[in-house]
Amino acid sequence: MSLTQRLADLEIELASMHGPYGAYVPAKRVGNLIYVAGQVPMKDGKLMASGPVPSRCSIKAAKAAARQCVINALSAVKAVEGSLVMLTGVVRIGVFISADVDFTDHPNIANGASEFFIELFGETGHHVRTTVGVTSLPLGAAVEIEVIFQAR
Repeated sequence: MSLTQRLADLEIELASMHGPYGAYVPAKRVGNLIYVAGQVPMKDGKLMASGPVPSRCSIKAAKAAARQCVINALSAVKAVEGSLVMLTGVVRIGVFISADVDFTDHPNIANGASEFFIELFGETGHHVRTTVGVTSLPLGAAVEIEVIFQAR
């Protein structure tokens, strides 16, 4: 089943791209890799979750926000490449979480993105990952995710 069909089955429509919020492009292809700039959890033009976790944003909300970041990363690819048909898998993701100083459950939040990539891509959705807690993120977001996709 194609990625487009999986998204349709999940009733996910890719919205138009939000940002970029600076002097950069949302996605860039280099050979068979597509690099996607950090995506915050924007949905319907609004930030879904603002941090830090867990004092201002629950773990559950942050995990859902990570999933939305994946959807936004796919929107960035579509905006730059015109479609998603060239995507064959996920190579790496970087997950940044605005977190309280004593918070240590970062992997649980990052799994919101990782598990969704595996749901969408199957075996080729497995990827390497870095998860980092930070004091703040752009626009006050609770989560920001960057992605490297494999493409044909």
